[in-house]
Amino acid sequence: MAGEERSRIMAHIQPNAGRSEVMGFRAGVLQVRIAAPPIKGKANDELMRLLSDVLGVSKSNLAIEKGVTSRKKTIIITGLGQDRVVKLLEGH
Repeated sequence: MAGEERSRIMAHIQPNAGRSEVMGFRAGVLQVRIAAPPIKGKANDELMRLLSDVLGVSKSNLAIEKGVTSRKKTIIITGLGQDRVVKLLEGH
C-alpha cells in the first residue's frame, strides 16, 4: 500500500530460553528470549507471534528480512513507524 509506514529492527534471539520475552534494546539491537528450539522454524514462528502480540500487529505485517537461520535477524514491520515500534518494544 502506498505511503504505508515500515520499520526495520535488528534483533538478537536466544532460543531455548525458559520463556519467551522481549528484553529491550542493547546497543540498538533488540534482545529477545524465545522458549522454542531453533528447529524447523519453531523459534522464528514463536518470535513472530511474540512480536505480533507486543506490537499489536498481525503476523502478516512482520517479516524476517535477513537472518532466517541466524540468531542475528533483521525484521521488517509494516504499518508502524520506527519511533512507535521502539517505544512499544522498550515499554514491554
